[in-house]
Amino acid sequence: MQPTHYWLPPGKNCGLCGEMNCKSFIRTVNNGQKTYADCPFYQGDNCGRNSNLAHEAIYSGCDVLGHQYDFVLKPLPGEISARKIVLPFRSDMVEKMNIVKGDYVLGRPMGAGCPIPHVLQVIEAELVTGLLYTWVVGPAYSRDQEVKDVIAYHMIGFEGIADEIKKEPATGSRATFLPGFCMMDLNHTGLVNMVLQKSHGLHVRIEDIRILAAAD
Repeated sequence: MQPTHYWLPPGKNCGLCGEMNCKSFIRTVNNGQKTYADCPFYQGDNCGRNSNLAHEAIYSGCDVLGHQYDFVLKPLPGEISARKIVLPFRSDMVEKMNIVKGDYVLGRPMGAGCPIPHVLQVIEAELVTGLLYTWVVGPAYSRDQEVKDVIAYHMIGFEGIADEIKKEPATGSRATFLPGFCMMDLNHTGLVNMVLQKSHGLHVRIEDIRILAAAD
């Protein structure tokens, strides 16, 4: 059935609707294969209307709880999400499970308090430390791929471009930021340990990550 009104998802490309990205989701809605209700961010007639492109995420300056963030962390040029650095609870599993570049890994960031398992694509795997440098790709990627389930991991850090900046990150300071891919739309906090001004924007790395469920 064709939609009776026009709405666009927030561009998070989370995959929870079963499609690879928001643009693909809109195509299936227009073809009558899905409805807006298949998107977890759709709120019926209360969601309002917007004219933004489906692949452009919408940022209000606050997270879902109404708390302001210093900046949004977006992908490095040509990448699909900000880089996420994780350490499985058993670091030896990286070697035992033969986790290598290109693999898909499933796990939940238990140490930071996130209730949602994440599907990650490995950019680099360090056998000595067990660290995995990854992109967050969403559950749609796991349906047709072999996924290595590490169950749980420590969320060590993020790396990406600081955008939508309200307070500029500074090396050695603790920042409140919103990962652009966060399905819960909750602020995170971390210690900034690298800030590089580049032609494509402010390249930052943040470690000692926690999720903020309340204002300070």
